[in-house]
Amino acid sequence: MNNLITFLRYRLQQDLPGKGAQLQMAPKPVSEGPNRPMSPDSSASPSTVLILLLPNDEMKWELVLTLRSDNIDHGGQLSFPGGRAEPNETPAATALREANEEIGIATQEVTIIGELSPLYISHSNSQVTPVVGYMDSIPDFIANPDEVEEIFSVELKSLATKKNLIEEQWKLQDHHYHVPYWDVHRVPLWGATAMMLNEFLDLYREFVAKEP
Repeated sequence: MNNLITFLRYRLQQDLPGKGAQLQMAPKPVSEGPNRPMSPDSSASPSTVLILLLPNDEMKWELVLTLRSDNIDHGGQLSFPGGRAEPNETPAATALREANEEIGIATQEVTIIGELSPLYISHSNSQVTPVVGYMDSIPDFIANPDEVEEIFSVELKSLATKKNLIEEQWKLQDHHYHVPYWDVHRVPLWGATAMMLNEFLDLYREFVAKEP
């Protein structure tokens, strides 16, 4: 299992798949309608999410997802733990603080590996940096009910093989879009979370392709 961590430590310091990988999971207009804005302006708030890896009982890597509470921004959607940065806070520090607040894990139990490409989210005017980290064992999660309705994890292999990947036509903001999503929960895994996840999965697929 440590082979993946070693690979990610190196790979996250190199050129990343970036927007190309992110846009593969972005909703696309059927005919009319705007494409997703990808470039922030100076007013965008820095934010961070934590892509947290942990081993399951079969010693295979899974990543942690949350179902957001209905009463907050992006409520009722699947996401990674995360939120807005405080002044002078690094992305790693934000990710660890938010994960502690939302899912109750101790910051000292998470080892940070590196960062993925930032993604602009126009709805909240946030420039989000995904931070990748891991834990050596499954913790006792404690969901903050003000922010998180449910915490669960999904095996990386089931996402990387695209066996749960679906595309449907949805109506979003009065326009019709082709929306790709992962069917891993009663709520679809789509949008910004799926876009950030896809860049990570591109790296995971690189790792699998190199393994003997």
